[in-house]
Amino acid sequence: MSPELTPSAPKRPSAVPKDASSIPDASDTTAAAATEAPIGSTGTTRRIAVLGASGSIGTATADVIEHLDRVDSDTTWCLHAASAHRNVAMLRQIHDRFDRKPRLAISDPASLDQWRGDARSGELDARSGELGVGPDALVELATDPDVDTVVAAIVGAAGLESSLAALNSGKRVALANKETLVVAGPLVLQSLRERGGRLLPVDSEHSAIFQALGAPDAPCHEAATQARKIILTASGGPFRQWTLQQMRDATPQQAMRHPTWDMGAKITIDSATMMNKALEIIEARWLFDLPADRIEVMVHPQSIIHSMIECMDGSLIAQMGPPDMKLPIQLALTHPRRLPGITPTLDRSQCYDLNLSVADRERFPALDLGFEVAAAGGTAGVVLNAANERAVECFIAGKIRFTEIVSGTRKVLEMHDFESRPGLSRLRELDAWSRREFDRVAGVEK
Repeated sequence: MSPELTPSAPKRPSAVPKDASSIPDASDTTAAAATEAPIGSTGTTRRIAVLGASGSIGTATADVIEHLDRVDSDTTWCLHAASAHRNVAMLRQIHDRFDRKPRLAISDPASLDQWRGDARSGELDARSGELGVGPDALVELATDPDVDTVVAAIVGAAGLESSLAALNSGKRVALANKETLVVAGPLVLQSLRERGGRLLPVDSEHSAIFQALGAPDAPCHEAATQARKIILTASGGPFRQWTLQQMRDATPQQAMRHPTWDMGAKITIDSATMMNKALEIIEARWLFDLPADRIEVMVHPQSIIHSMIECMDGSLIAQMGPPDMKLPIQLALTHPRRLPGITPTLDRSQCYDLNLSVADRERFPALDLGFEVAAAGGTAGVVLNAANERAVECFIAGKIRFTEIVSGTRKVLEMHDFESRPGLSRLRELDAWSRREFDRVAGVEK
């Protein structure tokens, strides 16, 4: 390994207050608590609900479930429930893959006509049981008493309420939806402490940190006591070597050409701005219950070192592997057991250059926002996330420049009235306000 270290750009003034948020009152969540199913038990059936099954994480999870059911002689693995938003065709494909048909939900009511337009809809509805429609149907799947594990793979803030409902019901949640912690980290921590659920990361970086910590019996928010620093790695995205002027003129097509990962449009553009890494900084702050100043980011273009920890004695422990999301998905489902993997291992007959460099926060100012919001907590996360989601929509639609994604998001963050203890209803209000405010700041129309 030959690190290539470059000077870090000076930090910008913070857009949000520095006081860390405290845990809000649990009365703002309503799902009932339950006892979690035994983790890693054998001779059982593991029933999985995949929320966001039509996306890249959801389809990869379906692959993993099929694989585990083949290789695990002690446990039967079952896709018990699956949801999609608008991609009804993919939901049908996933449904058809499994002999035991899952419960289904379509979160976008407008897509129900597309579902009913298929001549097979009556047959599928009968074989699948109740077909849920609308956001409430996601909560119903997440809290289904027959479900052991919920894979939270819905993109954006839309996955928040179902993820919280699953945790409040005592489920194991394999979290691919980082926005749940970005928007409502304190609520999640409160639920974990009071309701008996278990949160396991699916993001490759956070899964790497969890593995490197070497505390398999401890929940994530209690596992980092021996880590002085956690170091998230970033590929640098498609614009790692671009100048600010080049990025100013970047097109959506260029921003969606990620060099190492195959992901959806929104997360790929977030990788190009490095807002994805900013969100992961905030996610790590709440997932591992660490202050922001114990989190670092380094650029690693090869995406083989997925992240590292620095121990109290100064040693570094890294988790490495090929860039394939099926690896962290499988671990989140089987933990603490390790079973034969679905993906090929790293080809060790080849020679690899593993480079590490300091992230350039001048060219990628989203990183500053990530550290500021992680330090502030409170309402900062929901505002950052919602403004950025709307900014990405506007960029894809050709309404703003690439560099206006982060600058516009910062303006919205600076304009909001910070609150340290928001409840779920207030988070919903601020999510909607932030999207409207971005349109006003950017001068765009819906």
